[in-house]
Amino acid sequence: MTSKRNGTLYIGVTSDLIRRVYEHKNNLLEGFTKRYKVHMLAYYEETNDINAALNREKQLKNWKRKWKLELIEKFNPNWADLYDKLI
Repeated sequence: MTSKRNGTLYIGVTSDLIRRVYEHKNNLLEGFTKRYKVHMLAYYEETNDINAALNREKQLKNWKRKWKLELIEKFNPNWADLYDKLI
């Protein structure tokens, strides 16, 4: 998730992406995303393997910011909010 194009980035894992994005968008959770207004879903990956998801989260969190932005640009070049496509 991001605050805007090239803005603050947030990486997390969830078993219910639609619910989790809704919570972030509506500031239902205290913490980083509420504090920094990170409300836009710019990128996501899906898997049925929770261990793979957790490993990927750790991997992405260790990436350089430039690499993360490039990943988003490849997946979502217009930086559209992907939440609307999920619901």
